[in-house]
Amino acid sequence: MGKISELDMAIRDLRSAAATINDVADTLTEMFGTESADNSHNPATPAEPALTLEQVRAVLANKSRQGHTAEIRALLQKYGASKLSGIAPANYKALLADVEVLTDAT
Repeated sequence: MGKISELDMAIRDLRSAAATINDVADTLTEMFGTESADNSHNPATPAEPALTLEQVRAVLANKSRQGHTAEIRALLQKYGASKLSGIAPANYKALLADVEVLTDAT
C-alpha cells in the first residue's frame, strides 16, 4: 500500500474516531445532564457541523477509486464547477447525498 493510501486511511480512521467520541459525549450529556443551565431549558437540536472541503474530497476520492469518476465529474458539473474547489460549501451536503447513492461499479 502506498504512503498516500495509508495516509488517506489514517485520516478516515481519525475522522471516524472523532465522530464516535462526539457521539459518546452527546450521549453522556443527555444521560447526566451536564450541559450548562442555559442549554437545559432549550432542548433545541444542536446545529450540524459544517462539512469541510477535505471531508467532501475524501468521500469523492473513495467513490472515484470505486470506479465512479465519470459520475463524480457529472455531479460537479451539476453544481456548476469542473472541480471540487469550485463548489460552494453550501452545496457540500447535497453533493454528498448525490454521491452516496452511487453503487459499486465493479
